[in-house]
Amino acid sequence: MSPTTHSAPGPSTDPALVALLRADLQASGFTVEGVEDALGPVAAAALHREQALPALRATAVAASAGASPAAATASSPSAAGAEPEQRSAVFTLTRLFVLGREVPARDLDAALPALGSAGAQELGLVALDDPSDLTAAGPVVRPLVDLRPYSAHDARGPVDWWLASDLGELATSTRLSGDHVLGAGGASITLAQVTGRSPRARVLDLGTGCGIQALHATRHAQTVVATDISERALRFAAFNAALDGAELDLRLGSMLDPVAGEEFDLVVSNPPFVITPRTVPAEPMEPGRDAADRAAGPGEIPTYEYRDGGRSGDDLVRDLVTGVGAVLAPGGVAQMLGNWEHRAGEAWTERVGRWLDESGLDGWVVQREVLDPAEYAETWIRDGGTTPEREPEAWASAYGAWLDDFASRDVEAIGFGFFVLRKPLPGEDVTLRRLEEHTGSVRQPLGTHLEASLAAHLWLETLDDEALAQQRLVVAADVTEERFYTPGAADPNIVIVRQGDGLGRGVHASTSLSALVGACDGELSVGQIVAAIASIFEVSGAELAAELLPAVRNLVRDGFLVRDAG
Repeated sequence: MSPTTHSAPGPSTDPALVALLRADLQASGFTVEGVEDALGPVAAAALHREQALPALRATAVAASAGASPAAATASSPSAAGAEPEQRSAVFTLTRLFVLGREVPARDLDAALPALGSAGAQELGLVALDDPSDLTAAGPVVRPLVDLRPYSAHDARGPVDWWLASDLGELATSTRLSGDHVLGAGGASITLAQVTGRSPRARVLDLGTGCGIQALHATRHAQTVVATDISERALRFAAFNAALDGAELDLRLGSMLDPVAGEEFDLVVSNPPFVITPRTVPAEPMEPGRDAADRAAGPGEIPTYEYRDGGRSGDDLVRDLVTGVGAVLAPGGVAQMLGNWEHRAGEAWTERVGRWLDESGLDGWVVQREVLDPAEYAETWIRDGGTTPEREPEAWASAYGAWLDDFASRDVEAIGFGFFVLRKPLPGEDVTLRRLEEHTGSVRQPLGTHLEASLAAHLWLETLDDEALAQQRLVVAADVTEERFYTPGAADPNIVIVRQGDGLGRGVHASTSLSALVGACDGELSVGQIVAAIASIFEVSGAELAAELLPAVRNLVRDGFLVRDAG
């Protein structure tokens, strides 16, 4: 593992100053919608693609030297329809904290009138500097953190917060530091959306980073414990919790160590799962370089606390899957993200399936994406801010190291997805071992669907076929049927029962199964429907039941059919 560079310690949580900041942000219009409206559709879309120039151009008028914020905003084409002072605040805060550019201190004073630039400096959000442009009037502030609005929709409903993290490559145009604290990226949002939000007594966020999963958990849990190996990450998590009005029990330590001996009803984790080469043949240090920036050298692979767990291959994910049961209460659930290797001569389902077997937990794994070794290397080398244009030697060295590392274990591809694990109650056996690939679109947030599917599985385990036949079921509201005909044919040759919610599954249905689904309106039991279909088709009722009841189980488990609420 290469040496890492280190950043400022992170923001302060001074209660009085954080309260002033919160009040200013609430009044500023600095929301996801407010920023997109201020920038306009072109600049906002470009910013989502990590392209800053259109947003810089959109905010440049408001940042022009010598112009008052209100006057500059009024001259901006995208400023129509909003109060000039509020629109100016959005421009200033976006340019400073999202785009990472310095702004006049007086503009920040106007955008955050209660806190002011002095208060923002005291919180560790900005540094006060002399202007780099000698024509500018007065001092300027430069950002020390990324602070931006966050809007999401989890299984509990919509949320709107502000999140602080380290400035990213978009703002700094340089490689990230080794102790970089990441904001709410795509993986974080995915985990927040797939997590179930039933009321819980105790929730653990393992590897909290800036605290995003822990904040989501506070909406449905009595107590939330959040752990991380990074002191800086915990400082950001503490700041975000204070800013967004949440209470967290923050603990420093690796993996499950800080909570050994405790039990939780829900564990969520976006762990440092990225598969990174452990060693690279070192090359001589270039003249003029010191150990602090050796990570940028051709013979070193940069490592980052937020994504690199310091283990070989996918060992960290394996160990977490097999070990998390130690902190789960009976009936407790763990939901986490991970990467796993596809090795030559072995299906990924067999390899990851052994992890489930070793865990002693009910397990459901959904593979959402598969990359080949070259694609994976490119993705994560770029993620840390190394580019072939800026650092061709470092890029080539890292690329080769990744390919060599995968080749050493006969890795043909790398999967990404999520785990849903459950600890059986006392006296229960492990009954769920499901590994599947689903790379298509899904209906987010997925958490409610996954919880319902797990509950349906547990219910079905209590029913033999005779008991299942006595149940009255109804078709879920999101289910439709698709029929495909050969031109001129009277009957369809393909019938697909399609799910609009959840994983959006499609099931090829026989004529008899399609008829059964269509008849599930809660009036008749499954057994009665099967008997009626058997009579119509003039087939054995027992043989048709043997064919249809397993299919009914699958449809109930996956949410196509649900128990009649009446």
